[in-house]
Amino acid sequence: MSLNHTDEKLVRMANQIATFFLSQPEEVRVDGVATHINKFWEPRMRRRFFEMIDQGIGGFLPLVVQASSKIKRPNAATTNAVGLGQDAAHGAPGGRGPIAGESLSEPSIPAGST
Repeated sequence: MSLNHTDEKLVRMANQIATFFLSQPEEVRVDGVATHINKFWEPRMRRRFFEMIDQGIGGFLPLVVQASSKIKRPNAATTNAVGLGQDAAHGAPGGRGPIAGESLSEPSIPAGST
């Protein structure tokens, strides 16, 4: 199946996030990808993301597919998503969060891993 330009961009962005987190310790990778997407992707982006994931299309990296179980589905009644609500204030696992001066516009990088 051929993807439109918007779908290609969505895949590229998700895969870029995953590529960044592949450089981080293994124990924070999945939550890091999911937290970033939960914080910064609006519901319509996540809705299309899940349509593609559910159909198995797009060419998402395995880390993106793995993280999808922790990404909030728009309009879902319950969720096991990370990086939402109070959790969002703390950033990705091991991150400092905005309470410690971490920018919400930057990926959450665990302290000491740079």
